[in-house]
Amino acid sequence: MKVDGRKALVLGAGRSGIASAKFLSERGATVALHDRKPIAEWSDAARSLKEANGVGLIDGEIPSWLLDQIDLVVISPGVPTGSIPARYVDRKDGEVIGEVELAYRFLKGRMVGITGSNGKTTTTTLIGKILKDAGLKTLVGGNIGRPLIDLVAEADDDTWTVAELSSFQLETIVDLHPRVALCLNVTPNHLDRYDFFSDYAAAKHRIFMNQTPEDLAVLNADNEVTAGWASGLRAHVAMFSVVKELDEGLFLRGRELVSRSGGKERVLTTRDEIAIRGLHNVENVLAAMAAGLVCGASPESMRETIARFRGVEHRIEFVDEVEGVRFYNDSKATSVDATLKALEALGEDAGKIVLLIGGRGKNAPYSPLVPLIEKSVRALVVYGEDGDNIASQLAGHAPIERAGSMADAVRLASEAAEAGDSVLLAPACASFDMFGSFEERGRAFKAEVAKLALSEQAAAGDA
Repeated sequence: MKVDGRKALVLGAGRSGIASAKFLSERGATVALHDRKPIAEWSDAARSLKEANGVGLIDGEIPSWLLDQIDLVVISPGVPTGSIPARYVDRKDGEVIGEVELAYRFLKGRMVGITGSNGKTTTTTLIGKILKDAGLKTLVGGNIGRPLIDLVAEADDDTWTVAELSSFQLETIVDLHPRVALCLNVTPNHLDRYDFFSDYAAAKHRIFMNQTPEDLAVLNADNEVTAGWASGLRAHVAMFSVVKELDEGLFLRGRELVSRSGGKERVLTTRDEIAIRGLHNVENVLAAMAAGLVCGASPESMRETIARFRGVEHRIEFVDEVEGVRFYNDSKATSVDATLKALEALGEDAGKIVLLIGGRGKNAPYSPLVPLIEKSVRALVVYGEDGDNIASQLAGHAPIERAGSMADAVRLASEAAEAGDSVLLAPACASFDMFGSFEERGRAFKAEVAKLALSEQAAAGDA
């Protein structure tokens, strides 16, 4: 891809946009970085691009005279592809791509791409560890950690790049071609951005669009959407299941995780050797092992890695136990289905659960939570923009408290819980009404739990 001499507009001044603008400017492009927020509210890293890299900074509306000069638009994941600048440049035959597509055109080596409504980050992280522990040169990034564009300088022909890819990022791919592509599941999510669930599913399906018969597609046989894709893909397909044995693929049989191929089968590991909780994490492990096998990791090495893997921050993360109540942070549960899986994962040994739920909703119904709420939840603490909507949809199924802040939510949850119970932050919503990211939300929750623990210790000392 020719960059030198091009006039580029990068939409979105977040982490991805900053990395793209810097990359393009260092390769000879004339670059403008845009965000609708006032420049004074941009991060220091974004504002510093003007002095350090000669990048123009634009906020608010983009003047048409500037758009007339642009021949390349790079869209950050949070910016809709139908934004006016992107449509304008596209109509005059300019190139409109996303940061992951830009990165792919310069990345050396091979890629493992992971998408899905839930489990992407855990599975991406686990695959990265499996490949590294197997002695393969591995980089991890995308929708997790580092933008893909930042990995270009480190990749060589022997590198496996393990990339978490969101539906937003997949909307703007053109040539991106994962050697191994995984779709873990597709359930209702981001319906505030997509008009129809089918549009969201179609964005996920794009991860497979450039694969060939020499590639591998890994699909969930238990998910209605992904199971229906198997016959239409050009790549070789590996299915996984936690509810049934497969003639070909990876599956859970009792406590054993089994691989079956060509009539031969092998036990790869067992549920007792998996440290992370929940049946959904068994799905993630099966998918990760399917990728690991084709990339060259031995079953023995994978088994050892999986036994050591303790999950990732903000995913059913144990925080502390205070006065006999265990606190769990699953701030990454930004959809109703993810919250459902978190409730299922804690299981009966969690006691009754006090669920913290709320934030910026995604136009998905909360009613699928009702059966588990009635079975497992002692109380709900709702907060944020969608708090009232959640309360109205779930009224009558559990006592409901309304909180105005995370500190308020943790206090109310602690008061509602009894010894032996668990408090679970699994919001079913985006974080952007009150926080800059789900990570910031999770850290705020953990900070409030730490304060609660200190106050309990102080009270015990006074007694």
